[in-house]
Amino acid sequence: MKSQPKIGTTGEFTFVVAPEHVITFATDGMPAVLSTPNLIGLIERTARESLHPFLEADERTVGSEIELRHLAPSPLGARVTITVRVIHTEGRQIGFQVEARDEHELIARGLHTRGVIRTGSFAKRVHGKTKA
Repeated sequence: MKSQPKIGTTGEFTFVVAPEHVITFATDGMPAVLSTPNLIGLIERTARESLHPFLEADERTVGSEIELRHLAPSPLGARVTITVRVIHTEGRQIGFQVEARDEHELIARGLHTRGVIRTGSFAKRVHGKTKA
């Protein structure tokens, strides 16, 4: 790493809930709302992008843990803002507090941990698992 992110470093991402973000079982009166798996993916993206300035060219971060409470639904067309804040660093592990809000309320909160990896050694490890 070029440098460790300071406690309090933040990242933010805003998006509009689109058809690709909603639950797949929105039928028979069930409204189309933001799905938890899609929300988790966007939280990870926000955290990953917030760490980019701290990384060397051959480093990336990978998610290793997430603890999330999805508290409220957000319908198609809702504007959602995800905020991540570094709360802990230990070696190559970075911990975040995460929140997501739509225009009306807090919709999710939790914790997320990312690990810094070197792309070469990571690729070698993955390749070792794909050998016939």
